Amino acid sequence: MSFEIISDVSLDIDQEFLQQHNIYFVPMDYVLGEEICHCCKPESNEMMHEYYDKLRNKIPTQTSQITPFHYVEAFEPFAKNQQSLLYICLSSGLSTTYESARMAAEELKETYPGFSIEVVDSLGATGGMGLLTETAAALREQGLSLTECADRLRSYAEKINYWFMVEDLMYLKRGGRISAATALVGTALSIKPILTILPDGKLDTMEKKRGRKQAMRYLVDKVTENLDISMPQTAYICCSDCMKEAETLRDMIVKEHPQLNVKITMLSPIIGAHTGPNMLSIIFYGTKRI
Repeated sequence: MSFEIISDVSLDIDQEFLQQHNIYFVPMDYVLGEEICHCCKPESNEMMHEYYDKLRNKIPTQTSQITPFHYVEAFEPFAKNQQSLLYICLSSGLSTTYESARMAAEELKETYPGFSIEVVDSLGATGGMGLLTETAAALREQGLSLTECADRLRSYAEKINYWFMVEDLMYLKRGGRISAATALVGTALSIKPILTILPDGKLDTMEKKRGRKQAMRYLVDKVTENLDISMPQTAYICCSDCMKEAETLRDMIVKEHPQLNVKITMLSPIIGAHTGPNMLSIIFYGTKRI
C-alpha cells in the first residue's frame, strides 16, 4: 500500500468494510452526564442504543474541539515510520478540526522531512466521510498515488448529498441552528425539519414536513432527483437509534433504485450529541450538492 488512511472517529461506516480494510481513526472525546467518554473507533450498535436511551432520559451530552496537539499525537506515529498518510476530516464548515489538522500536518512535515500527508476536507460528516473512506480504499487498491487520491476525493466530496430529519428540535436549538420559539412550536405541531449540508460544508434547514412519513418520502425524492449513476452506487442511511424506520427508508429507496447498495449505520456519539435520538438521514453521491 502506498499510503495509510485515517479519518475522524465521528464518521459512520460499514463494520464489514472495516474488517476487510486497514483504516485508522483520530480519537475524540465527549461528555455524557458527569462522565468523559473516549471514542477511539466506531461504536457497536448495542453501545449506541444505550447512548441514545440515556439522551432520551435527559442525560446531557456535549463534545469538544480537537486541538492541533491532539492531531500531532494521532499523526506522529506514521511520520516517525515515514508512512504516507491520507486524512479525511470532518467538514471545515462544521468544526475547526480541519484547520487544526492542517497545522499539525505542517508541524510534522518540518519535524520529519520526507513525511507525506494529505488533509482532505470532507465538506460533510457521518456517512459522507464513510463514502469517502470507502472510495479512498478503492482508489488505493487501483494504484493511485497519495496526491492523486486526495485530489480525486476533494472533487468527490463536492458531490455528496446529505439529507436528514431530526425528532427533537431542542437539540438544534441548543446548537444555535433554530430559535427557541421555533423549536417549541415545531415540537408541538410535530414539524420535522429537513436539513442539508451546503456546498461550503455548513448546515442549513431546507424544508419542514408534518410528521415523519412525509419527511421520509421527501428523503426518497431527493435521491431520485439528485443520484449520480456515474459515481459509486453506495449510499448510507445513518440513524440515531431508529433502526426500523431506517430499514423502511432503505426499502423505499431500493424499490426505486435497485442498483443502489444502501448501508445502514448508527450515528456516532460525536455527531449524535448535536442531533439527538431518532435522527434519520440519507447520504449519497449526487450530480451536485444543493
